[in-house]
Amino acid sequence: MQSLPSDNKVTREQTKLHNKRLILNTIYNHAEISRVDISRFISLTRTTVSANVAELMEEGLVEEIGYAPSVGGKPATLLSLAVDSRHLIGVDLGNSRLQGAVLNLRGQICHRVSVPINGHSGETALNLVYHLIDQLITKTDRPLLGIGLGIPGVIDTKQGLIRRSVNMDWQDLPLRDLLQERYNLPVHLGNDSHIAALAEYTFGQYKNVNNLIVVKVGRGIGTGLIVNGQLFCGDGFGAGEIGHVVVVDNGELCRCGNYGCLETIASSQAILKEVRLLAQKDPHAKLLVLAKGINEITVDHLWEAFQAGDTTLNPILAKAGRYLGLAISHLVGALNIEHVLIAGTIARFNDALLDPLKEELNKRAFAALVKETHVEVSSLGADIVLLGAAALLLSHELGLG
Repeated sequence: MQSLPSDNKVTREQTKLHNKRLILNTIYNHAEISRVDISRFISLTRTTVSANVAELMEEGLVEEIGYAPSVGGKPATLLSLAVDSRHLIGVDLGNSRLQGAVLNLRGQICHRVSVPINGHSGETALNLVYHLIDQLITKTDRPLLGIGLGIPGVIDTKQGLIRRSVNMDWQDLPLRDLLQERYNLPVHLGNDSHIAALAEYTFGQYKNVNNLIVVKVGRGIGTGLIVNGQLFCGDGFGAGEIGHVVVVDNGELCRCGNYGCLETIASSQAILKEVRLLAQKDPHAKLLVLAKGINEITVDHLWEAFQAGDTTLNPILAKAGRYLGLAISHLVGALNIEHVLIAGTIARFNDALLDPLKEELNKRAFAALVKETHVEVSSLGADIVLLGAAALLLSHELGLG
């Protein structure tokens, strides 16, 4: 924790901001609450609470919504977050389509926009990001809190710099500065798996659990870590980059330049590659009927066939699950975090992926630790990175979460 500056004026300003954010956070964490109860919860004087609430109401962030039941005397006025007083733009750059949304202060999605990436990268992909955000801005008439982005790769969150994104072919790209200059809005960005963990911590089934692992499995594979209630990014912002850990000696060439990385075995692209090879051998495969061509098969087609009872995919999912279990066993051994959530486009296959994953985890990690480890599918579904982008903005701009 950083110490406060010695200058009294600066200290008073920081104390005032801290109190204001603490009060807003207390209101945010309750559907409705009175000024008296806020004072009781956070041990601030009623005068301090009332003054800060007045400012928050003037800013439109908080509103009065009625009265508490009377227990004798004048009933207390109830306060609530004004959820649509600000909108947020969230962007997910981790899939085959760029996804964006306008969200309110509760992380509820108001509008969606998606743009096909069609294999583009580099400068072309950057222009597609501009196009996506341009469209999103036209979808709201509310004040915008800012733009949050989840991006695969190593992201320097302090400088707003994309050090390396293999999927997008970006290196040392000052994306925050580019977007702030273009849109004149606060911009915050992070690794997509990291902010997926932040989404779970802010909006998910394990909200505010002190320690949490989220493994996101899609085009890429990465891990987000919440440690002691804080997002852990590592000294070089690359914590959880398990997708580019070699799990097969002399395996397939990965986009990162190594051979046999986890992504070459267990990512959605690796699974699709194996499925397409199988479909080539069976011209009557159900997947070919759904997709109308081998190269047109997508993860959505796999899911549709899987739900219809097609077992073609099962051994491929089992293989992916086993290698994920191998990688996660090292996380369990090193961190001893009890809650592990699987997210991303492949998570929807649930037990077909989780059963072999857990079996491998039992084989490879210390039994006493595995016994206390709970591996589940995230409850936030396909929107987890969009929600993480919203959580990132709420944390940085309003101190919420």
